[in-house]
Amino acid sequence: MDIKGIQVQLRKFAAERDWEQFHSPKNLASALSVEASELLEHFQWIESEASYSLPQGKREEVAHEMADVLNYLLRLSDVLEIDLERAVNEKIKLNAEKYPVDRVRGSSKKYTEYQDETKP
Repeated sequence: MDIKGIQVQLRKFAAERDWEQFHSPKNLASALSVEASELLEHFQWIESEASYSLPQGKREEVAHEMADVLNYLLRLSDVLEIDLERAVNEKIKLNAEKYPVDRVRGSSKKYTEYQDETKP
């Protein structure tokens, strides 16, 4: 994925419509949350197993909502001048430290729940 290229496209899209005035970090974060909720709405009230095999039309709607979430996230990182690729890689490393394989494999506990347990 070409994050910088997509950000350029989104920046141009907003500029052509004079929408930059509305793209404050607060507004973009709010829009991101709304789009994430719209994504979640497609999974509301269905069984977990059914969520793996959505009908084609529903899959397309979900894909569009996912794109909306990603686009707002990329726009927000662009406006805040955050290198999202670097942040993602850093966060993966931090999560690996928080959730060492030998302590958490097969567990859904949050890292704060298992830290207090006696180490093997």
